[in-house]
Amino acid sequence: MQETKDIAVREQAYCQAEDAALKAAAQFFGEELFSYLGIEEKPIGIAPTEMVHLEIKKMYEDFNFLMKDDRWLHIEFESDSITREDLRRFREYEAVTSRTYGVEVTTIVVCSSTVKELMCEMTEGLNVYKVKVVRLKDMDAGIILKKLSEMEMSGIKKEDLVPLLLTPLMSGEIPQKERIRQGFFWLNQEYPEVNRGDLSKMQAVLYALAVKVLKSTELAEIKEAIAMTILGQMLVEDGIRKGRQEGIQLTKAVLELTAKGETPEAIARCLDIPEETVQQILSIMP
Repeated sequence: MQETKDIAVREQAYCQAEDAALKAAAQFFGEELFSYLGIEEKPIGIAPTEMVHLEIKKMYEDFNFLMKDDRWLHIEFESDSITREDLRRFREYEAVTSRTYGVEVTTIVVCSSTVKELMCEMTEGLNVYKVKVVRLKDMDAGIILKKLSEMEMSGIKKEDLVPLLLTPLMSGEIPQKERIRQGFFWLNQEYPEVNRGDLSKMQAVLYALAVKVLKSTELAEIKEAIAMTILGQMLVEDGIRKGRQEGIQLTKAVLELTAKGETPEAIARCLDIPEETVQQILSIMP
């Protein structure tokens, strides 16, 4: 048993000595060693070889999907042009996922950038890394909206409505505000093949995009279309709840300051509210 341990120690020492020798050779005879090994490039300096990297981080990918052939499909959404650093990040996602789960991973980048030529591959060393790019600006939002208008309501399915969520990021002559307004119209209809829960989720996604791409004045112009949806009702109810809670807190603060002998004018200054509001609260209290 001891002999086995001694052999292991000697082998480890030999490996370390061999490693040190190769490092020394590379340091002093880098150019000649490259030539001997059949490497045509010439080094211009010595780079660090001992990397101490201890890091705990969570990598949040946009979407991962399991495929029938045991592959994973990784989807990333990008609003700007794709950079080399983006590709490095996607490659890191793939490598960690593949090593962790023992699966083959393919990355598709859905890009809403106006840049026509998008980077989809890079070469580093002997490796060529590629992603598949789907450019939303190559799609016309008008075609999707026209297709829906030509279909019978009873025949519309979930897969026909999902493209509506991407129309604000596509190209086309229809203004973004009108695309979103029409999107809420279609997502507020009754369909035999689509449940209300899925419709409300799609409304939420479209609303998030509307907030992102529209100006506040444009958003206000289509508020009626939003208000009529399930999402609109939820937003109103949430606003009422928040308003009621804030009103209770405000009333409590006014009464507490009144009990301490503060005048309405002083209370208004303290709470940064109009004095008329203080008077209204005091007038309805017994």
